[in-house]
Amino acid sequence: MADQSMNKKKIVIPGRPKKRLFLAMLTLTAMLTAALLYGIWYIASPGLSNIAAVLPLVVGAVFGIVVAVSLLGIINMVLAVLNLPYLPVLQRQTYELINLLFPVAVRLAKPFGIGRRKLEGSFIATSNLMFARMGIRVPADRLLVVTPHCLQLATCPHKITRDPNNCKRCGGCDIGALVTLAEEMGFHFFVATGGTLARQIVYQTRPKAVLAIACERDLMSGIQDVYPLPAVGVLNIRPNGPCYNTHVDIDEVKAQLEKIIIPKEK
Repeated sequence: MADQSMNKKKIVIPGRPKKRLFLAMLTLTAMLTAALLYGIWYIASPGLSNIAAVLPLVVGAVFGIVVAVSLLGIINMVLAVLNLPYLPVLQRQTYELINLLFPVAVRLAKPFGIGRRKLEGSFIATSNLMFARMGIRVPADRLLVVTPHCLQLATCPHKITRDPNNCKRCGGCDIGALVTLAEEMGFHFFVATGGTLARQIVYQTRPKAVLAIACERDLMSGIQDVYPLPAVGVLNIRPNGPCYNTHVDIDEVKAQLEKIIIPKEK
């Protein structure tokens, strides 16, 4: 018991990522992309006009639409973060924009001393806020909660991937608490060994929403992989480093679940 209490004291819950960090880098990336497209159009215009007089206008219009949609998507996210009215209809374009520009944003962030993990954490915080702003609520049996296998104690002999009910709830890790929550609240709960298995689980259960527990990188890719299915991400806690005896803030998970699940009528 003394050892378990000492281990719990070592677990430090990380601070919340700053949403404005991701938005700032995405805005910078979009502006540089717009400047690059303009440069390409300016240089290529004489050659395009030799092919057809209208071609520079057509190419310029296409580039202009791409830039306009990108800026609208960013403005939409900014409005959501500032708790102002925004357009949920643009969320699809916003995620497509993130897929396209995020790798560039990571490279641009390096000279500013901003690491990929910090930028991914900022994206997750922004995505969660947009999920909350949309007011999405689903019945418990249409919600899927997925966690990585590293949440299980590494020395545990019981196989819980695909069937978390094999957990003996000894208290050595957080899987037991999540299994108990699943029984009490009625949501689907699975432990996945990787992205491929997680996608299979989503396909098999066909939920209306997903709550995923993982590191920044896996949450970032997972949220985009399941889109347009709405997803909330909860960062795991890594007192022993990545992918080994990780933890999760159960109170935060429960708070998110209570926001998503429609309470049963008594």
